[in-house]
Amino acid sequence: MRALRILLVTAVILGGLFTIADRLAVNYAESEAAERIRANQGLAGTPDVSIKGFPFLTQVMGKELEQVDVTLTGVEASAGGRKVRVAEMTAALKDVRLENNFSTAVAASASGTARISYADLAQASREEVTLGYGGNGKVKVTGSVEVPVLGKVTRSVLSSVSLVGGDTIRVRADKVPGEGIPGLEERIRERTDFDRQVGGLPAGLKLSKVEATPEGLAITVTGTNVVLAG
Repeated sequence: MRALRILLVTAVILGGLFTIADRLAVNYAESEAAERIRANQGLAGTPDVSIKGFPFLTQVMGKELEQVDVTLTGVEASAGGRKVRVAEMTAALKDVRLENNFSTAVAASASGTARISYADLAQASREEVTLGYGGNGKVKVTGSVEVPVLGKVTRSVLSSVSLVGGDTIRVRADKVPGEGIPGLEERIRERTDFDRQVGGLPAGLKLSKVEATPEGLAITVTGTNVVLAG
């Protein structure tokens, strides 16, 4: 009986030591992964990385992690040839393969969200416009044009936002008041309507949905064979 108690106590102690070692290992791996992602994406700040699943050490031995959650801030993507700042991006990467002697991590699938502020999107619009939330899932776009006789004319329109081709954000005014002035609607639309192709996101991710919210454009991202580091 005494021998059984000693065996049980030993098992508990060893189990506790294994758990501690496992958590220390995962914390180190999260820190290393965050640094590699920062360098890989050229980020100013360090991303937040959380490796899911227990035990971690057995996952490493099998060279595949169940899930890795990543939060990136200040990502710079390209839109229409200009840089556009992605305020925040979160992604859940599943079935992450560890390759090339653990120097490369590739996720079989990924899903997440990204947010672009209206101010940052306006900077990539190529036109002198102001963007904001118009309510009911619409974007409010304000722009000015020069009209003969009338001079500078400023109008605000409510626009719908959509995705085209999986990588392009399209903003189109639902209606532009022409007020019977020849060519006014076309001139206003030249300012308020635009397409912006978004690139520079982590390799393997693509845009799958976009909607206007009070905080900016909320974009759903998905992907396969997404390169986490390497």
